[in-house]
Amino acid sequence: MSQPANPYLSFVIPVYGSEKVLPELVARVDDVMETLPLARRNYEIIFVCDCSPDHSWQVIEQLSAKHPWVRGILLRMNAGQHNALMAGFAQARGQVVMTMDDDLQHSPSDIPALLEELGRGRDVVYARFKNRQHAAWKIWGSRLNDKVAGYLMKKPKGLYLSPFRAMKAAIVRDILRYNGPYVYVDGLVLSVTRNIGTVDVEHHDRFAGDSGYSLKKSISLWLKMATNFSIVPLRLTSFAGLAMAGVGFVLAVLLIIQKFTIDAMPIGWSSLIVTFLIIGGVQLVALGMLGEYLGRVLLTLNSRPQYVVGETVGLAAPESKDD
Repeated sequence: MSQPANPYLSFVIPVYGSEKVLPELVARVDDVMETLPLARRNYEIIFVCDCSPDHSWQVIEQLSAKHPWVRGILLRMNAGQHNALMAGFAQARGQVVMTMDDDLQHSPSDIPALLEELGRGRDVVYARFKNRQHAAWKIWGSRLNDKVAGYLMKKPKGLYLSPFRAMKAAIVRDILRYNGPYVYVDGLVLSVTRNIGTVDVEHHDRFAGDSGYSLKKSISLWLKMATNFSIVPLRLTSFAGLAMAGVGFVLAVLLIIQKFTIDAMPIGWSSLIVTFLIIGGVQLVALGMLGEYLGRVLLTLNSRPQYVVGETVGLAAPESKDD
């Protein structure tokens, strides 16, 4: 297969610690694409190497030399999965853009199902996993993230936000209008369309290696969702402050009544310390939340880049996306 000038489908795949997986991934994608109708067989794979510590970039270069439809972007610094996706989106040329993980937990055999659902008039289609081959903390964290996303971003009920998704090129162009450094692709999707479908698929064991998605990265992603697409956290801190003020007012009234009826104030009232700790904690949470928002605004105004490209293969020239 020669490199298509105008591919029908662009795969954008962030890569981290997957040097042993990539050749098998390319082979399986190629096998599946050969089964599609001729008009849909033209495709490209854009691997975005997120400053991987192994030899993933060298493998990408070898694959690109062997397969002209494989293209690669090497980020100079680790930017995170969603920022890496933006680097790939900027280079994608297909009428449809599909994202998937680099570890074969998302099976290429499910590609036709996503394309079929997209062809029914959907703007975006997500894969919804029947089972998940992840650690328990990741599964529970994902469920919590799903609940919070439904509240903060008004996510449609029953929609599972997974990294295995297919999107029309017009949606990707709308997503690329976002210039801030804190990227959350699913939040951007929900901000430009609600015409979203899902397809039930199986989730598979990782082909090789270990996952690079740590608890720290998961928390960072959650904060992006919570602070970039909603002011609900600020409102919650305001409500908490009002609640604490109300409790304080009630206690003040009770103390005044006690003063005039019993005329004996307890000495060393331990609950007073507890009250101070609760109020102080609420204040610190509120200040921290304000600091989180202000810090993101500062970095956005200072034009912090979403990603910095070091090298490319199969592309015209290295580019960097600045705010």
